[in-house]
Amino acid sequence: MSQTTRELTQRIKGVKQIMKITKAMELVAAAKMRRAVAAALATRAYAYRAWELLTNLSVSADPNLHPLLRESSGTKGLLVVFSPDRGLAGGLSTRLVHLALEEARSFDGLSFDVVAVGKKAEEALRRRGCSVIASFPNNRQQPSMADVLPLAHLVIDAYTQQRYHRVVAVWTDYQSPLVQRTESRLVLPITREELKEIIQESGGVAHEVALQDSSQSAEYLFEPSPRIVLDQMLVRLVEMQLYQLLLEATASEHAARMMTMRNATDAADDLITELTLEFNQARQSGITQDLAELSATRLALE
Repeated sequence: MSQTTRELTQRIKGVKQIMKITKAMELVAAAKMRRAVAAALATRAYAYRAWELLTNLSVSADPNLHPLLRESSGTKGLLVVFSPDRGLAGGLSTRLVHLALEEARSFDGLSFDVVAVGKKAEEALRRRGCSVIASFPNNRQQPSMADVLPLAHLVIDAYTQQRYHRVVAVWTDYQSPLVQRTESRLVLPITREELKEIIQESGGVAHEVALQDSSQSAEYLFEPSPRIVLDQMLVRLVEMQLYQLLLEATASEHAARMMTMRNATDAADDLITELTLEFNQARQSGITQDLAELSATRLALE
């Protein structure tokens, strides 16, 4: 075997090993994606209903009853960015960072801080000189409500203490295994206009659960008192919104990683085909050359 065919054989073996790894990673990501998507879809309708209730409360209830119902006098903005902890998810993290920086520019020139959920966003935003005041890991295959409580308490406390004028979340919304859409949402203060945009852009589930006309204000009776009910309800509803965004981001991450590994597997398979063809051509060329040398030697002996 010539040096060329020997090198091609080694390259083919190496690419086959890589293809086995990417195929295994694709299957693992697909299994994780199915569980994450099921969790996100199971809570999506409840999350939209909770957001609708939260928005109606901001309109119908007295803003003086709770700090979350009134605008903050803070002079800074706060970005909450949900990103993966690990790579190999295509351009998902890059798109998140770009949208986060665009949202930062919408703070009307105000300074802003960042709370990163996931190492990728934290590392990228720190490199760009952003002020990352807190970071949380995002390495759970199926996050629970307990995972988002520290984040929710930090956001709620910072807003109620008048430290921030606006709180904006940036995440990747799961649409399908092929489509993950990077989104942003105003978390605090709570506005009816934000609910209208969510219903119009989301479609599907959002339209099914938004049975009431979003332009009409609902009336509520509070027992035992508005202040006691709102102290419990508003915090829980904000926690639910952040939890839903974390579920959507997790499902999107696994879907993006699955498709990235599938593309890598297909690319490795194509490369193996090309290398095999090149190997066969090199081997055929070597055989032809050997036959020509044998024929020349025989003629010389005659």
